[in-house]
Amino acid sequence: MSLRLEFVTLAQHEKANVAELCRRFGISRETGYKWLGRFREGGAQALWDRSRRPHTMPRRTAEPVCNQLLELRAAHPAWGPRKLRRRLQDLGVAGLPAPSTITTLLQSAGCIDSQASGQHRAYVRFERAAPNELWQMDFKGHFALSRGGRCHPLTVMDDHARYLLGLRACAQENDATVRAHLQDLFGRYGLPESLLCDNAPPWGGPGGEWTALGIWLVRLGVRVLHGRPYHPQTQGKEERFHRTLRAEVLSRNDLRDLAHSQEAFDLWQPIYNHERPHDSLKLATPASRYAPSARTLPTSLPPIEYGPDDLVRTVKAKGDLTWNNRTYYLGQGFARQPVALRPTATNGLHEVYFCHQRLGWIDLLQPPAKSKHHYLPLRKIRPSPRP
Repeated sequence: MSLRLEFVTLAQHEKANVAELCRRFGISRETGYKWLGRFREGGAQALWDRSRRPHTMPRRTAEPVCNQLLELRAAHPAWGPRKLRRRLQDLGVAGLPAPSTITTLLQSAGCIDSQASGQHRAYVRFERAAPNELWQMDFKGHFALSRGGRCHPLTVMDDHARYLLGLRACAQENDATVRAHLQDLFGRYGLPESLLCDNAPPWGGPGGEWTALGIWLVRLGVRVLHGRPYHPQTQGKEERFHRTLRAEVLSRNDLRDLAHSQEAFDLWQPIYNHERPHDSLKLATPASRYAPSARTLPTSLPPIEYGPDDLVRTVKAKGDLTWNNRTYYLGQGFARQPVALRPTATNGLHEVYFCHQRLGWIDLLQPPAKSKHHYLPLRKIRPSPRP
């Protein structure tokens, strides 16, 4: 600043050689005359560096739009630029910038960390072709409540639409809790074709044994699928949803008890289904892709019926099935229930069905097991010795 002032002072002398002064001060003649012009217009203060910001920015995002983006971000801190843009589009807001510009705006406002933003990668998942072909169901990890006790969130989601069918704050993870919740959902949305769950109680017993809950679902005409043991990625949509639930609800609320938890869940569920754009749906909302099932919940369990060519046997009280002078263990849950044996194209191999659900198969050519009551995995029923 002092050099500039000295330069313009010397350059204004009537006998001054401006070109020579520029060489001595190490600046171009354009810079020298620029400083002289500024000094004559505004004095010494005009010699300070000016902002390089353009005088006009025709493509700059309008201030009202910026305010709406920041307000929506404040209401939903876990939403990224694409979700914010799509939600404002759905609300009819015009003049929205590109997601990259929104990212810059959020970074300037201190809403997101630039390093964390660069580490984000989109997920690619498979999905069923239509609603209600598959529901996914799971308990999210339980958490402590501020007034004591723990909450076990039970979540049910449609695989195709990502529509959140149920979100229940439960006190425990047992058959009665899950069955009551499913009855409410089946009454409202109808029956799905299949339901995917893990192998833990109440859906699976020790070693993957069938439970009363799973058998009840099969009786209703729902095909029960279990994820691979120790592979939570089988239920990837549920796992990803649990991250969203934690980010948008659990981490933002001090949940006091189960009633308060359910109130928070009920307030957020319509936002998730009807307002929140979903990345895996090309930023559509889950509600835009979901429709209830045409299969209604029956008032009573339908009778168990098999085809005329099926060989029907009744499971004994301890879960054993005796056939062809051998005993096979199906599980205690099938006690006194009829099952069907169907031969396959492979010699000696028979499939075992309960209603529409294949439980496994029996290989008559395989040597018997050594122990009568040795536990037999249900996905491949193996023979045990004759009693």
